[in-house]
Amino acid sequence: MKKFLFGLILGLLIPAAVGYCYFRFGFAPVATSSAPMPFEKTMASMALHARIRKEAPTKAAPIPADETNLAQGAEVYVANCSFCHGLPNQKATMAAKGMFPLPPQLLEKDDMVTDDPAGETYWKVSNGIRMTGMPGFGEMLTPAQMWQVSLLLANADKLPPGAQAVLAAPAQIQKAKDELKPVSDQQKQKSKK
Repeated sequence: MKKFLFGLILGLLIPAAVGYCYFRFGFAPVATSSAPMPFEKTMASMALHARIRKEAPTKAAPIPADETNLAQGAEVYVANCSFCHGLPNQKATMAAKGMFPLPPQLLEKDDMVTDDPAGETYWKVSNGIRMTGMPGFGEMLTPAQMWQVSLLLANADKLPPGAQAVLAAPAQIQKAKDELKPVSDQQKQKSKK
């Protein structure tokens, strides 16, 4: 019996010690450009989905998915989400490309979350997702704003014109800025001659 207990304790301590040393002595990949750790994606996904199943609102959104709320959700998205999650028909920002995991471009067809319940997106917006760069906005946005952006994303494939216009505005502003770029000093000197 003593040998069995000794073997059991040893069998538990050795993997724990190896795991500790893996992290303690810098073997764990922590740079965003590093390959994921063994089982990292599986374990993180499992924990995230279990927590969302446990805590996400399961009732319908307390506000309607009408044009007014979707347009206001678009304003919230542009101000708080587009830097990482992008805008329609725009390339991902340099910051988004440097993140790990890469943030989904939520308004592009392949990354839309239109099949997720709005309550699941609400949970992610409110709480954030640890070790992904996704902040929790529960202390910064009102519940109504979080529902508006959640409904926007749940309906991203069929947005009304008002919401589409809000999402297109930043691209139009950038285009105008590009057209109005100041003339370089060399061009100024050439024009003086």
